[in-house]
Amino acid sequence: MPTAEELRNKEQFYYCDVEVGQELPTYVIGPITPTHLFRWSAAIENWHRIHYDQDFAIYHEGLPNVLGQGSWKQSVMPQYLKDLTLPDGWAWKVTFQHRAMIVPGDTLTCWAKVTNKYEKSGLGFVELEVGMKNQDEIETCPGSGTIVLPIKGGKPVPYPFKPPEE
Repeated sequence: MPTAEELRNKEQFYYCDVEVGQELPTYVIGPITPTHLFRWSAAIENWHRIHYDQDFAIYHEGLPNVLGQGSWKQSVMPQYLKDLTLPDGWAWKVTFQHRAMIVPGDTLTCWAKVTNKYEKSGLGFVELEVGMKNQDEIETCPGSGTIVLPIKGGKPVPYPFKPPEE
C-alpha cells in the first residue's frame, strides 16, 4: 500500500485512468498513538478528557481507551482524496458518517471505489464510495466523495476550483 508521501509524489491520475468499479490506492495511518490523539486535542482545543486522559476514559466513562476525535477523521479523509488527485486534480466533495471509535493501537486504511464518472465543461468528475477501516476491517466512517481529474490533453482543473454551472 502506498504511503502518504508516495500518493503525493505519484504521477497524475487522469480521468481516462479510472473506471467505474475500480478501487483506488489506499492510504494507511497508524498505529495510532495516545500522542497523536493528544496533539489533535491540543490543536483544536478539545479538552474533553476522553481524548487524552486514559484513566478518566476507562474508569469514569467506561470506554475501552482514550478516543480519537471525529474531527480528526474529518481532516484525514479530505487529505486522502486531495492526495489522490495531485498534482493537477481537485478533491471537490466528501461526506461520511462516524460509525466506530478510534483508539490507540488502531491502524486505519482510507479507501475509495469509483461509483460513477462523467465529463462536464472539459473536466472529469469521478464519484466515489469512500471509507476508513480499522485493522479488524471495521468500517469507521463510510461515505461518498467526488474528485475532479484533468482529461489527458485537456485543460487543467482550475485553482481554486469552481464547479461548472448546472
